[in-house]
Amino acid sequence: MSERSTSLDLPFIQPAQAQKHLTHNDAIELLDMIVQLTVQDFEAQTPPVAPQEGETWALGDAPTGEWAGADGQLASFRGGGWLFILPREGWRAWGTTLGEIRVYSGQTWANLSSNFDGVDGLGINANFDSTNRLTVSSDASLFNHDGSGHQIKVNKSSSGETASLLFQSDWSGRAELGLSGDDAFSVKVSADGSSWITSLALDPNSGVVGVSTLLNLKPGSPPNAPVSGDVYFDNAMSKLRCFDGTGWNDLY
Repeated sequence: MSERSTSLDLPFIQPAQAQKHLTHNDAIELLDMIVQLTVQDFEAQTPPVAPQEGETWALGDAPTGEWAGADGQLASFRGGGWLFILPREGWRAWGTTLGEIRVYSGQTWANLSSNFDGVDGLGINANFDSTNRLTVSSDASLFNHDGSGHQIKVNKSSSGETASLLFQSDWSGRAELGLSGDDAFSVKVSADGSSWITSLALDPNSGVVGVSTLLNLKPGSPPNAPVSGDVYFDNAMSKLRCFDGTGWNDLY
């Protein structure tokens, strides 16, 4: 029989062993250090001046002083001295200084927030599925800049596919804007989620705006500071008018 456990390297009490309580207490001390592991800091190099009983540090690759030679180990202050343990791959520890949990890769303590590459999906306050690999349930979502600008990119594989934003009411589509089945940017609306009307379509070659349904200008008064090219329907004159840069002209 081995004298120590396989996974946590805890000491076993041996048959006919004297002072069994010492071995037992050593194992309890190790468990107290490892289970629900909390460290003061990661990649620590210099021992603290006044460590508190039970405090633990995850050491870096060149620790100094009383930690010298314990590269990459866990150092815990217990019984007035330092207890060192080499962590195993997969161990997790909460860092009180950074306020984050990390996992030991076998060489370094990696931040779990940086280990999402290749995951099947992500649900934030919700559950993802095979179609909606990213699902967010919240009152709002913020995509902020990181020092300058910010782009949201929606990519499709070919012209005949769809890259769009779909707006729903009770899970039924009501409006969609983007590239729907071609490379012309369009705005579509629906009253029932089944029948769709393309209200606007922008030709990607000419930039010409196509209106496939009735264009309605709400009657109103002349704008206060018009610029050349402004068009409005005058509610008093019942006329469509255009500003030429100097004055308003009736279009009919």
